[in-house]
Amino acid sequence: MMMKLSQLACAAFVTLGLAGTAGAADEPIKIGVIASYSGPYADYGRQFDDGIALYLEEHGGKLAGRPVQIIKKDAPGAAPDLAKRLAQELVVKDKVNFLAGLDFSPNAFAVGAVAKEAKIPTMVMNASASAITTNSPYVARVSFTVQQVSAPMAQWAVKNGITKVYTVVADYGPGGDSETAFEKAFTAAGGTIVGKVRTPLANPDFSAYVQRIKDDKPQAVFFFFPSGVLPPAFLKAAKERGLEEAGIKLIATGEATDDSYLEATGDVALGLITSHHYSYGHKSEKNKKFIEGVYRVTGKKLRPSYFAVAAYDGMAALDGALAKTKGDLDGAKVMEALKGLTIDSPRGPIEIDAATRDIVQTVYIRKVEKVNGELVNVEFDKFDRVKDPAKQ
Repeated sequence: MMMKLSQLACAAFVTLGLAGTAGAADEPIKIGVIASYSGPYADYGRQFDDGIALYLEEHGGKLAGRPVQIIKKDAPGAAPDLAKRLAQELVVKDKVNFLAGLDFSPNAFAVGAVAKEAKIPTMVMNASASAITTNSPYVARVSFTVQQVSAPMAQWAVKNGITKVYTVVADYGPGGDSETAFEKAFTAAGGTIVGKVRTPLANPDFSAYVQRIKDDKPQAVFFFFPSGVLPPAFLKAAKERGLEEAGIKLIATGEATDDSYLEATGDVALGLITSHHYSYGHKSEKNKKFIEGVYRVTGKKLRPSYFAVAAYDGMAALDGALAKTKGDLDGAKVMEALKGLTIDSPRGPIEIDAATRDIVQTVYIRKVEKVNGELVNVEFDKFDRVKDPAKQ
């Protein structure tokens, strides 16, 4: 009788264990997305939503076979204190398994500190300051760094006869990164920086800056601003002050011609040469299906941009990492699984560097042209397997 009771007890424990496992598999994976959902940069959050929605639609609403719950929090613009508080709420109150989104670098730095303390894997889907991944071991990035796209622009410029450049960047972390990377690569290739200026993020009057540039007569101006309201304002000021007529070219990073703002920017962007990691016009079957998928899921509200691509790839990265951990959500195990992960992205092949948790990818040189009546960043040159210069 004792033997039978013991066997029954063991069977009961096994049954309870299986029931517990089944229950865990049914519980949703919770992902907290912190982004701009209001204010002048509200399209950033909407683009994140589009990329996430498409990936989940294509995979039955699941990651690693488990349903997914997305919890969105609005941190409009550069608002690090708010972003940090929202991250703490997501961790403590909502008990999220992952944090994601993060459009502005100051916000990503603040959230990275929370991720480090709570050991919550965090997927940066846009913020581009180089130091974000070095400041927290629980952060990986699937977007880009400003230095990663600025240095190739400098190399391309010298290769194509542009040797005297004036730089104009927004006065915040990524702006400084862009200025540093461009100048380092440009001077190393034999170019000369003839002047540089950093402008405020909030409502700068570009006319005085542009007139100063015109008076100094460089061959070209390299500029960096976050995508949205500032690049069109700078382009219009350059047009009004006659930089093109003075023989001064404009070159920039891809934020200047963000696909979701390009039509609104208008013909003032025509001919602008930029360097970036994704274009709506990228010619691949994967990108064609991505664009069609976003329009199918969202009803063609926004032209998909690099924000949507990074959100889509961020979900793919988490899915791939969880496949390697066999569904284990332990933060340290997930971060280890992300290292060296490769993804076939709509932008081309990407990799999460095993040493830095930062992205390795192709950087494209593009020119704004009209294609079938639409303004499009047309890729015509590229730099393969580019890493963040700050980490080499």
